[in-house]
Amino acid sequence: MSLARVHNFAISLDGFGTGEGQSREAPFGHAGERLHEWMFKTRFWYDMIGKSGGNAGIDDAFARQFNAGVGAEIMGAGKYGFPGWHEDPEWKGWWGPNPPFHTPTFILTHHPRPAIEMEGGTTFHFLDTSPAKALETARKAADGQDVRIGGGATVIREFLAARLIDHMHVVVVPLLLGRGVRLWDELEDLEKDYDIEAVSSPSGVTHLTFTRTGG
Repeated sequence: MSLARVHNFAISLDGFGTGEGQSREAPFGHAGERLHEWMFKTRFWYDMIGKSGGNAGIDDAFARQFNAGVGAEIMGAGKYGFPGWHEDPEWKGWWGPNPPFHTPTFILTHHPRPAIEMEGGTTFHFLDTSPAKALETARKAADGQDVRIGGGATVIREFLAARLIDHMHVVVVPLLLGRGVRLWDELEDLEKDYDIEAVSSPSGVTHLTFTRTGG
């Protein structure tokens, strides 16, 4: 069976995956882009935006695992758009006409709408269902490849609580946000189900990988 994976999900030292006060003008609230600056310096990011340059160290090696073997994505309504996006029939996500997913992408929302086909192979599908049912649907669409659980923190937490995540890469960024949406709430004893490894980077971030144990 294909795996459910999380990649490049950044949190603060106090566990927040996004800041408070998300809006159309501030997708990550008061956190701004600070949780993602480590990735913006990698060669992976430069390649993705069609530029030359970037660093090819530890951060780049982890970042590049984002797409490998992924055939579908699941994300939450808060990643797809600003609060209230469902009231805008023209909203098609943050990423322009050619989103970076290039796979069937499933949005978990209480406000479903017809599917939207974008350039580059991305089609947005809108589901009002449980994490388990969404994963079942995404696996069928992935055609034998893995399913990426793209975030935000609430969605990843729900999938972890249901023990549906097989592999997870979390990047701990050395800053304190103090408020926003936390990843780890109500996930006590999660570590018992995973082998956990930590790799420190010269950039100051720590890469944590969680791999489900066989038990």
